[in-house]
Amino acid sequence: MLTSEPQRPTSAVRAATVRRLPVGAEVQPGGGVHFRVWAPGHQRVEVVLDGGPDAALAAEAHGYWSGHVAGVRAGQRYRYRVDGQGPFPDPASRFQPEGPHAWSEVVDPTAFAWTDHAWQGLRLHGQIMYELHLGTFSPEGTWEGARARLPHLRDLGVTAVEVMPVAAFPGAFGWGYDGVDLYAPHADYGRPDDFRRFVDEAHRLGLGVMLDVVYNHLGPDGNYLRVFSPHYFSDQMTEWGEALNYDGAESGPVRELFAENAAYWISEFHLDGLRLDATQGIYDTSDDHIIADLTRRARAAAGGRSILVVAENEPQEARLVRPPAAGGRGLDAVWNDDFHHSAQVALTGRSEAYYSDFLGSPHELLAAVRSGYLYQGQYSHWQKKPRGSPTTGLLPRAFVAYLENHDQVANSPTGERLWRQTLPGRWRAMTGLLLLGPWTPLLFQGQEWSATPPFLFFADHNAELRPLVRKGRGEFLAQFARVATPEMRDLLPDPGAPETMAACRLDWSEMGRPFHQGALALHRDLLALRRSDPVIAAQGEEVRIDGAVLGPACLALRFAGAGSDDRLLVVNLGADLTLRLLPEPLLAPPEGKRWDVLWSSESPRYGGDGTPPLDRGADGWRIPGNAAVLLQGVTET
Repeated sequence: MLTSEPQRPTSAVRAATVRRLPVGAEVQPGGGVHFRVWAPGHQRVEVVLDGGPDAALAAEAHGYWSGHVAGVRAGQRYRYRVDGQGPFPDPASRFQPEGPHAWSEVVDPTAFAWTDHAWQGLRLHGQIMYELHLGTFSPEGTWEGARARLPHLRDLGVTAVEVMPVAAFPGAFGWGYDGVDLYAPHADYGRPDDFRRFVDEAHRLGLGVMLDVVYNHLGPDGNYLRVFSPHYFSDQMTEWGEALNYDGAESGPVRELFAENAAYWISEFHLDGLRLDATQGIYDTSDDHIIADLTRRARAAAGGRSILVVAENEPQEARLVRPPAAGGRGLDAVWNDDFHHSAQVALTGRSEAYYSDFLGSPHELLAAVRSGYLYQGQYSHWQKKPRGSPTTGLLPRAFVAYLENHDQVANSPTGERLWRQTLPGRWRAMTGLLLLGPWTPLLFQGQEWSATPPFLFFADHNAELRPLVRKGRGEFLAQFARVATPEMRDLLPDPGAPETMAACRLDWSEMGRPFHQGALALHRDLLALRRSDPVIAAQGEEVRIDGAVLGPACLALRFAGAGSDDRLLVVNLGADLTLRLLPEPLLAPPEGKRWDVLWSSESPRYGGDGTPPLDRGADGWRIPGNAAVLLQGVTET
């Protein structure tokens, strides 16, 4: 996005320079490149050109250094020397072709020929999100490999692709949450224009693209910010390292670097939104919180397009999605771990570690439908303190619900997919609840065909960090009692081993096998129904949703459509249930109608055993075990 013109050393430079971002190397319309970096407290800053002479930058006010270097063009590699030390990569490098420790490269973002001029962006209502890790989503592990598989996601019914972090990090593989060059897409995935080509193709197919971004810490290797200024960091610590300085002395340029990064991804890569990682680790006591600041800048950078900003937030602070006028941060949605945790217990029966705060009961699942978060200030026995905040007034769509995501799949000793930890019918039934519920659902790569490969934690760190990372991962997983046993500790995969990452690559040939074909058909049918059925598609807007517990593992959701065009979703995660007495008004069909099966998780198409009528008249209702059935009212004949 265009920024306000920074102070220049001379009027000639001020008139000639056009900048999109406050810092970094930018190709100029009249030729050459303008360099700008924040390095307060230093006496000399120079640009070191690969194959060319050094160029001294001029000091500006507030610790900035800048200068125009003639004859330099896109593709030039460069670094900075600070007070004779270095050279070091650019903190705002747009590309690190050989990794974070090597040369930065000048990139001209205006050279890419976009074709998505008619694309209007994303609005939250009706979205189906799909999280993927670029390195394991395709055999190639690149933007091009992922681009070739976008038609599959379109045909599945996905509307928004959420890519795990791609900011440059050291090593050949990793999850991306230890990125150190926030403006530089990781080189092993391809060049920046490959990223743009991926987004352009997604838009052509009608898919939005969101990016997971990390603004709570930087990785431990390849981070050169402290060379330029110690003021980048505060004296606080997050779970993952030093916290960033968003509210202390000299925090203005730090805030600008990170807030403009949010705008950068939206403007220069035409992204449709951001997922903010672990926002509880973003410390800021300013009146204008950095999350609200970067969200405003991201929306402004989109111009006429609509974008989504979603947060991960372990303490469950509902104010994130409240409007600024009501004291909120102005985001669109938050991830809802509570739904996942309750569903996990319901599916597997395991209630270790952070799952110990949940029963997996029908009551909990209904509460997630009605209220989003289950913990809204009650005492958490696992955390030994109150957790969460009230969600009064928030729409169901503001909560992103999931059965799998990168963290939760990996938070098991072998990274096993959830479908392998439960009964097939129970998994299909819970999938029905996920994809027919009024929230915003999210799928994790391969979930749609019950992919066999695990998803493990992996990170290619240097020799010094690798044993520490392995030790730390083992200690984290030891919160689960079954992992803390000696026989399991010895079996935990090494995060730094290439084979750990390789084991997580999706096997796309699985989709041609009968079992996986059934799972794929299940997801495709549910997403088509979610789009096409007016009552389900309403997501609780202008459609009243009520619920009841019918048995120890059984619940019913009633969607009251216009003109008695109601839907009834019955989800039974236990044994067959016979109800001879029916003093529950939600089970009554709409006046003048009878219930008829619209969809069932027990369809033979998905590997099920078929679905007889639930309502047996004088004999009451017989609800099949480990099944979900959606009923619609049809006129009696």
